[in-house]
Amino acid sequence: MPAVSEAAPLGLLQLVLWSAVLVAAVACTVFVVRHHLRTSDGDSSDLLFWDLFGGAVVIAPALLIPAVASPPAGLALAAVAGLSGIAAYRSSPAVLSWHDARRQRRVDGPRCRAAAVVHEEIMGRWARYELDPALAISYPDLADVRRPETAAFVKALREAETLKTLASPEYPHAVDRLGRALDCAETAAGVPATLRPAVGKS
Repeated sequence: MPAVSEAAPLGLLQLVLWSAVLVAAVACTVFVVRHHLRTSDGDSSDLLFWDLFGGAVVIAPALLIPAVASPPAGLALAAVAGLSGIAAYRSSPAVLSWHDARRQRRVDGPRCRAAAVVHEEIMGRWARYELDPALAISYPDLADVRRPETAAFVKALREAETLKTLASPEYPHAVDRLGRALDCAETAAGVPATLRPAVGKS
């Protein structure tokens, strides 16, 4: 009798461990397969095969070993595998989208920070035409929004400010357009190149 009471918790513990391994293996395999199906890389078919093979190497023993020791346990684990596969399949689009967005933020973060520096330099360059009396008198067109080039700059400025507030990945492109819009406005106003400090060169 003591031997039976000591063996039962061990069997339950083994079942729980096999279930955890099975759930993790099935979920990871489903996520990886769906990830490869979303990509169009030339090597994705080879990677898909090896990922399926790797998943099978873990899943098959996790099903067969307990089933040999106890058929009811094998049936229970098969049900666990099926349910975890269904759950992983249904949740994988959201998980993969979150992963892609997180990876994209890591890529966009440095670009957006660099763009913010250039943005400040452009704003400082434009502010001279309002804060410096000599420049304001010499080039009044840069403060006149009725000028098409100045109006285009103001529009680009609003776009850049909005995208910066939203932390949009399009923000660096908006800053590039803002710089070009200021160049056009200064050219139209007759500002010589010697009065145009370079931005984004530091």
